[in-house]
Amino acid sequence: MIKRLFSVLSIFCLSISYAVAQSDDFGIWYEVGAEKKLSRNWSLAGEAEFRTRNNLRTADRWSAGLSAEYKIIKGLKASAGYVLLYDNNAEELDLKSDGLTPNKWTPSYWSVRHRFNLSLSGSIDWQRLKFSLRERWQYTYRPAAEGKRYDIDEEAWVNVRGKGKNVLRSRLQIDYDIPNWKFDPYVNAEMFNAAGGIQKMRYTIGVDYKLRKKHVFGLSYKYQNVNDDDDDMSANSHILGLSYKHKF
Repeated sequence: MIKRLFSVLSIFCLSISYAVAQSDDFGIWYEVGAEKKLSRNWSLAGEAEFRTRNNLRTADRWSAGLSAEYKIIKGLKASAGYVLLYDNNAEELDLKSDGLTPNKWTPSYWSVRHRFNLSLSGSIDWQRLKFSLRERWQYTYRPAAEGKRYDIDEEAWVNVRGKGKNVLRSRLQIDYDIPNWKFDPYVNAEMFNAAGGIQKMRYTIGVDYKLRKKHVFGLSYKYQNVNDDDDDMSANSHILGLSYKHKF
């Protein structure tokens, strides 16, 4: 069963990579996690993730996070979490107002970001369908990085300033429980709102496979449409997601 699953994943990955348009990017997101139910209402979770971009040629970021979830009533949950991000920032060239003359150049470099989030999720069941809406406030802080940017006028390396950003993420999801089948498909759409409007939209279709109630394997395809996002991938992206979660 495991060999067959890996064969399907490999074929799926190659098919998507071949189908991606040259104007879009393609990457794979790998995720492993663990979840522990502490009581009837409380649970803790941890996860680690690795992402690629530039059609699999570039490591995009590593991350690790912890979160706690509380069940308020049936169908309504609240959660809070922290994620440590280690990003591979893409090369940037800032131009002057004429749009032609170089002003500052920033080679690619790795840096740390700190991310905090608060979420409220509501869900209702109808026959074998489950409809859920998650509203998440997310704050990300990037500390200053010393000597990473070159000022062409000053002919000197300068610091990249630290900054913080608030984002409201709204995700609508539909899950379907297929009778007598361990594969549970789902679709969702997520909107990222920040100062200035909608930064990006992310559309996902995926399936989870549960093994002995403790192991959950996930396979998904995401399409990310970017309007204006200076923290993540700037190009529209096709993403293959591979995940594993262990439930204690």
